[in-house]
Amino acid sequence: MLKERHGDLALGGEWLNTKNAIDGLLAQLRAKPEDNKARLLLAQAYMQEGRVTGDHPYYDMAAMQLLNGILAQEPENFEALCCKASLCLTQHHFSEGLAIAQQAVAINPNNGFVYGLLCDANVELGRYDEAVKMADKMNQVRPDLRSYSRVSYLREIYGDYPGSIEAMDMAAKAGYPGLEQTEWARTTLGHLYESTGDLLKAEQHYQQALLARPYYAYAMAGLGRVEKARKNYPVAIDYFRKARATVKDYAFAEELADLYRLNNEPAKATQMAKEAISMLASDARNADENEEMGHYADRELAYAYLKTNQLDKALEHAKLEYERRPDNIDVNETLAWVHYKRGEHKEAGNYMAKALRTKSKNPTLLCRAGLIATRNGKPAEGQALIRQALNMNPYLSVDLADEGKKLLAVN
Repeated sequence: MLKERHGDLALGGEWLNTKNAIDGLLAQLRAKPEDNKARLLLAQAYMQEGRVTGDHPYYDMAAMQLLNGILAQEPENFEALCCKASLCLTQHHFSEGLAIAQQAVAINPNNGFVYGLLCDANVELGRYDEAVKMADKMNQVRPDLRSYSRVSYLREIYGDYPGSIEAMDMAAKAGYPGLEQTEWARTTLGHLYESTGDLLKAEQHYQQALLARPYYAYAMAGLGRVEKARKNYPVAIDYFRKARATVKDYAFAEELADLYRLNNEPAKATQMAKEAISMLASDARNADENEEMGHYADRELAYAYLKTNQLDKALEHAKLEYERRPDNIDVNETLAWVHYKRGEHKEAGNYMAKALRTKSKNPTLLCRAGLIATRNGKPAEGQALIRQALNMNPYLSVDLADEGKKLLAVN
């Protein structure tokens, strides 16, 4: 059943259209319970509602039940396989998502969407060369918002920020203004500008997304990060509180924990940090209890526990994520940073070397790599990396930038 939306998400015609469409599909299924076409459409509607509201635990489970029912009767239903693969990826079950997408592409090798799934799964598993091949095939079959966005992400991974921005701009222009997918692309474009220190262009794209899709939580969060970079902490807090009231996402609580600390509100900072851990831990428990569903959130938990100085817990979860996907550069960065925070600099250096293998120019990654190299007795290399990071984005997170600047001053 569809949950009522509340607050800003309940405003506008989209919610009315969504309710009418889902009510119609439910009526069809009451009249004809074995109507697999209606089941599939309902599963897709639930998946989109999970994306819009952030209530993935509820809607993803509902969608998975529908898809499993279809596949029990029609094991080679291409669209159902693609939806199930997509759900697995959303829940961070990347190996399972890859296997199901491979089943689907064997049935229909002429569909662009399935190559997007194969691209995503290979990215998350750290198989970047294969991901590039899948993105190329996707663009050959159907160049559109989804294919351009994959190209953008891969270019970012390989250190090409101008190319990444170009492709995400194409993605945003290819979509219909106001649709969630379009404004996701526009907000992601804003974040690319933000990552390269261009706060003005980032802000313009976030504002444009909000004009096209009022109350879009991720655009509000983007504006919050811009104000955080400008050290306008009360304004940033207000943006994140609005985002958090609109969509369920642990990241908003985590960002608020940082902002409250920077704004000298330690009690609120602690409360938000605990809330972020609670949300992530709940997802992790669901994943442990249900092999097929439940969001694996160990990488996110590692960072959350670092913020509360629970270093053993952080290491435990970073290792769990590493066991699942040891070739992913983000996972290696996470494990490297946890070891660094624990004072285990040699181990940090080993994992950071793997994290840098695609020559990513992500400023946070570069700054962390510089700090780790310096602690491992490589001051020249470390300082060069820190300078590169700060030149690209002088608005890095306050703690990270301050630590990097201190090392540059000392050396």
